[in-house]
Amino acid sequence: MLFSLLFKILRPAFFLLPPETAHKLTLKLLKLGFHPHFGPHDSILSQKIAGLNFRNPLGIAAGFDKTAATMPALFSMGLGMVEIGTVTPEPQAGNPKPRIFRDKKNKAVINRMGFPGEGARAFEKNLDAFMHKKKATQIIGVNIGKNKTTEDPYQDYITLIKDFGEKTDYLTVNISSPNTPGLRELQKVEILSQLMDKVFDARKTYCKTKQPPIFFKFAPDLSDEELTGIAKLCMDKKVDGVILANTTLDRPSVLDERFAKEAGGLSGAPLKDKSTEIIRKFYDVTDGQIPIIGVGGITSTQDAYEKMRAGASLVQLYTGLIFEGPGLIKEILDGLPALLEKDGFDHIAQAIGADHPSKLIKKRA
Repeated sequence: MLFSLLFKILRPAFFLLPPETAHKLTLKLLKLGFHPHFGPHDSILSQKIAGLNFRNPLGIAAGFDKTAATMPALFSMGLGMVEIGTVTPEPQAGNPKPRIFRDKKNKAVINRMGFPGEGARAFEKNLDAFMHKKKATQIIGVNIGKNKTTEDPYQDYITLIKDFGEKTDYLTVNISSPNTPGLRELQKVEILSQLMDKVFDARKTYCKTKQPPIFFKFAPDLSDEELTGIAKLCMDKKVDGVILANTTLDRPSVLDERFAKEAGGLSGAPLKDKSTEIIRKFYDVTDGQIPIIGVGGITSTQDAYEKMRAGASLVQLYTGLIFEGPGLIKEILDGLPALLEKDGFDHIAQAIGADHPSKLIKKRA
């Protein structure tokens, strides 16, 4: 409670800073240990997904920690998983600044970062330093992407699987950011099928000591036909899981007009319903057989729970933390058991996909 109050006091000062400056300052404070410590949490929130034991369903999405520098702090705040990156093989500056914009009234952010980073070698150094002291209950994911100038659309992913496949708990293949030219083309079923084959071959070739689950992160802007094709392909290829969804190119009418004109991907509260709907549709097509990590517009316990009832086994935060502060983590993890009890569930797994007709019929029976 004390830290949440402090955040409310300091938030106006942070919002006076340019968004990217405020983000860098946040990362520095986390590295210095300036953060709350939350937990432990109710055991009914633990579950095994894609062969991994998650102590709770709440994580942080890729993009928050691009350099693998703040993992101890993030886990101290009670998260069940931390997804770091997006990392690319070679260093790159990303898109020109300014490239992050806030709409405080609507709790929204537009970014056009373009995968800035120091490249795989610097990232690997930070990751290795943490993995030596990582606890078994701390699930780390590495989000991998391609460099802007890479001509072969597959090679960067193969390289990064070789680099990090044995160093992390899971990998996420990011083919859905709108800020790298041509990246979303990899979501086309015929191209995606080839990418999946190459990714799985690379895992088999380079991951000898362990075979990490590989998730694929998709955009929320897919048509129903595109989503159905992708979902069926994921079934055919026996994909370990998917992340739904990345930022959107949509600009809802509620947004500030000047803010809405900025190029890039929109995240935050205005994305919530669209993200939840794509989760619901993917779960329907796959009959819940492919694990889903839900992300997009979560600013409350109810938002997280809605995504789970729509079909997400796990959920991730990012933009919500900007506007609600780290207390949102505790709020969600403390609030979920009460929602489960209210709906008559003894465990989080029973809520996954609970809004789907087949589940509702089974429960009534």
